[in-house]
Amino acid sequence: MPFLDWVNKAQAQRVAADVPYHLLQFQSTHGDASAENLLIQGDNLLALKALLPFYRGRVKCIYIDPPYNTQSAFEHYDDKLEHSQWLSMMWPRLVLLRDLLTADGSLWVSCDDNEAHYIKVMGDEAFGRLNFIIDVAWQKRDGPPNDRKIGAIHEHVLVWGKSKSGNSKKTIAEEAFNLMPRTDKANSQYDVFKEPAGPDQRGPFRKIDTTANGKGGRFVESLFYGVRNPYTGEEVWPRKGTCWRHSKEEMDRLQSEGRLYWGVNGTAKTPMRKLYMSEAKQGMTTPSIWGDTGLNQHASAEMEKLFGEKAAFETPKPEALLNRIIHIATNPGDLVLDSFLGSGTT
Repeated sequence: MPFLDWVNKAQAQRVAADVPYHLLQFQSTHGDASAENLLIQGDNLLALKALLPFYRGRVKCIYIDPPYNTQSAFEHYDDKLEHSQWLSMMWPRLVLLRDLLTADGSLWVSCDDNEAHYIKVMGDEAFGRLNFIIDVAWQKRDGPPNDRKIGAIHEHVLVWGKSKSGNSKKTIAEEAFNLMPRTDKANSQYDVFKEPAGPDQRGPFRKIDTTANGKGGRFVESLFYGVRNPYTGEEVWPRKGTCWRHSKEEMDRLQSEGRLYWGVNGTAKTPMRKLYMSEAKQGMTTPSIWGDTGLNQHASAEMEKLFGEKAAFETPKPEALLNRIIHIATNPGDLVLDSFLGSGTT
């Protein structure tokens, strides 16, 4: 596997092991005193090392929003590091974050094009390339900036799992991810359709194509056979250029169980398979483009509503973005960590 190299990389790789352990010093209590929550002020590298003896292998989800290295100076932090310095800053933190994760834990990293493609390669080295899950495109603004010919309206959220189980193609983290709640639009695909024998008593279903494209070398001879229409007695075959998706034995089973839909009058030339709402997944797969989790301007409004004044922190992340990440990656009682606290959305 190719590796990313930069000036002083060898030194950066030693930092995680060489940084000394520190004891956390109690300052004050806020909110529920019995909760396990911690808010730590200080260098996040020292803080991560201080957490390691207590939380190694216990954190389910880590979200970080590190400096993007935009070569700008912000009020609350310096975002103007030389490229190799930025990489050296990130490497030991990624290593310690990996050690804090549970076996089914995941790391979510917000970044933009300034460093996204470099941290992708570096993250693959730290976590293992096969443990990379997805690059989520988060829409951060509703229109492109006017000072560019092609203006970016999205940022990246890169996601890694910590480990895999056996020969699985998915990380243990992704296997444990939660589905998103079903939407009304998704449920509207299911209906009680008219049939010659009356409505199906098993309830609403949606129609799934029983044929597959047979072109381009994908034609399977054993999947090209006749199926008898129970209403007309006609033997029907897959349309030209297609074959059935199911074996003859499976199609016979679907037919005998009334799971094939032959149209309102039973005269369809190609039956459709019934997928009942009761059999559908109780949630929805999340797409990799998020245009419905709030914009930067929404986050600023949330901060103003919370504190009663204009946001003092530039480019905060909206609550809806973190809500989705935490919903997908955790369950109640799991530990969540944000080591680049920023505006405090997490």
